[in-house]
Amino acid sequence: MSNPQNEQTIRHGYAVAEAMDVPGFVNTFTPDGAFTDEAFGNVFTGPKELATMLQIFGSAFPDMHREIQRMYSMDDMVIVELSLQGTHKGPLAMPGGFVPPTGKRMNAPCCDVFRLVGGKIKTFNCYWSAAAVLAQLGVLGNLEGAITKAG
Repeated sequence: MSNPQNEQTIRHGYAVAEAMDVPGFVNTFTPDGAFTDEAFGNVFTGPKELATMLQIFGSAFPDMHREIQRMYSMDDMVIVELSLQGTHKGPLAMPGGFVPPTGKRMNAPCCDVFRLVGGKIKTFNCYWSAAAVLAQLGVLGNLEGAITKAG
């Protein structure tokens, strides 16, 4: 059965993230809430790490917008199909380093899976397409040269 209250909590979380309201964003989570960046395998747990995660992505894409295509909810779960949109104006942290700002726009597919407890986010698993983002930022290099043509 759909859970409109949980869906509203997620919409609010996206809004405060876009506004770079760090305390407001952290407050949408339980005290032990966790965000998992599934593309790079990073897990951010608790208020301090959640604040850091938001600042990392907010610095890289200060105009970040989450364009929601579909939202599904059942019991304590909310699943969102969306596009991440923004301009790369700051360093993008990656395993082993960072990508300097390119000034390029990205519009990447994403799927977010949330579990809520007591009206707050307990877990937020973000499955964003790092390959799409890196391609749109122009940092993948010569992919065509790495592909062996069939035939």
